[in-house]
Amino acid sequence: MVERLREQQFAFARHLRDPARHPAPPGIEDRRMAIYRDLFFNNIQALLAGNFPVIRQTLGESGWRALVHAFHAEHRSRTPLFPEVAREFIRFLQDRPLPDDAPWLVELAHYEWVELALQIADDEVPRHDQAGDLMEGVPLPSPYAWALAYQWPVPRIGPDYRPLTPPATPTLLLVRRDADHAIRFADLSPLVYRLFELIGERRFSGRQILQQLAAEAGVPADDDFMAQGAAMLSRMHHEGSLLGTAIPD
Repeated sequence: MVERLREQQFAFARHLRDPARHPAPPGIEDRRMAIYRDLFFNNIQALLAGNFPVIRQTLGESGWRALVHAFHAEHRSRTPLFPEVAREFIRFLQDRPLPDDAPWLVELAHYEWVELALQIADDEVPRHDQAGDLMEGVPLPSPYAWALAYQWPVPRIGPDYRPLTPPATPTLLLVRRDADHAIRFADLSPLVYRLFELIGERRFSGRQILQQLAAEAGVPADDDFMAQGAAMLSRMHHEGSLLGTAIPD
């Protein structure tokens, strides 16, 4: 009896996910099954549409619904949590060939997902000295500030701009969550992006990081460079991208 019930449940779920390939369990009126099919699909579609409005607008309604149907039928989620469905959608896109007319699809999905991800992130804030010397101590990045690099110009992609070849330079962004939970995006230069990468290693003092940055850029680490670098660290601290300096364990 238990095994039969289990098989009926699996047959029911398979049909809801992909009715074109899996018949409904016997003995259930199709009118009733249609209610469940529409309910399940529409809930997933509405949830994803709220997370990925630009993708939906850019693909158009038919293209969007076809993509959601494929996700609904093919993807096996690693978590049942609704806040994680958007991340599962990105995993689904990563595991399938990119469409020829939308080679930026995965990156655009990630860019749209970042805002939700930061809003619900609950990373523990590490111990730090908020008033620490950013040049002599080890600058500590906020867990709610992410430096991101995209091959495609994701902030510009939409219904009126669908590039087929990536530009020569990447799109570099800093995304951070303020104390009031507002999500803010800012463009980064390659030099500042690399600065944030080095800070993220949490191994070097601010002075050492700036010296390494100068060496990589092929410029002297003179007083002007170090002063500009110190000002940048101070600005990042003021805006909340840096917490202060690390406190040794």
